[in-house]
Amino acid sequence: MQKKQVWSQVDGVLLLDKAEGLTSNTALQKARRLFNAAKGGHTGTLDPMATGLLPLCFGEATKFSADLLEADKSYEAEVFLGATTNTGDREGVVTATASVTCGRADIELALQRFTGDILQVPPMYSALKREGQPLYALARQGREVERAPRPVTIRALELLAWQSPIFTLRVTCSKGTYIRVLAEDLGKTLGCGAHLTALRRTRVGALDLADAHTLAELETLTGDALAACLLPPDRLLSSLPAVHLSDAAALQRFKNGNPVPAPPGVQGEARVYGEAGLLGVGMVKADGLLWPKRIRHNAV
Repeated sequence: MQKKQVWSQVDGVLLLDKAEGLTSNTALQKARRLFNAAKGGHTGTLDPMATGLLPLCFGEATKFSADLLEADKSYEAEVFLGATTNTGDREGVVTATASVTCGRADIELALQRFTGDILQVPPMYSALKREGQPLYALARQGREVERAPRPVTIRALELLAWQSPIFTLRVTCSKGTYIRVLAEDLGKTLGCGAHLTALRRTRVGALDLADAHTLAELETLTGDALAACLLPPDRLLSSLPAVHLSDAAALQRFKNGNPVPAPPGVQGEARVYGEAGLLGVGMVKADGLLWPKRIRHNAV
């Protein structure tokens, strides 16, 4: 009889360097088993073709993962000019080809047009739903439905390399940006079509790929060495101002879900600490009080 796995309460954030070919959920479950974590989640998916930074949250850290979903993200993307595919990337079927006559200056000019606030039409091969079905399911049935353009922001576009018919970009963008669509739209602007051939995520908010670990690396570690790869839950909240509650009465009120006076100069959301560490996230409202928004279970 197979022995039933007994999960442990593990609280922390793992910066995973996801390998190509894995879904984000498969990567999560593999990491979760390595840490024997009872509860886990990821902060925004990467397509199986994509590699790079995938922040994973275990235990109490999952309460704060939503804050990271809103964060800007950075990628390095490889784009192939002269061919379009039905998926917008190299995993699809080529639907059209054209000669590539543009040069580096043309690409640089096109990048300027797509920097700033733009509109993107979501791809059919996406998880967005229509009539209760994901668009990719409809696409596999040969159906195409109208999709309304959605506003996104491209913070920065930098041409890293150009060797016809391939160029490489560094992209920093808002949540909801489809890099596949960006590649396709650049191809249309350049008059030859394009699709995405490689994608690597390098940053999510303040979290950097340089601090990430691969599954292969983690599989060689045990005990304290493995545990040391986990970051504390408040690394997800580093963009928020910190509030420290030292008064015992205020500390207890906040833990019990009641507001406390906000320190001068603090507005909006804040990460709140007590003597034992992170208590949770609070929100300073118009009444000048700091209201609990999300509290760590083990802080109560």
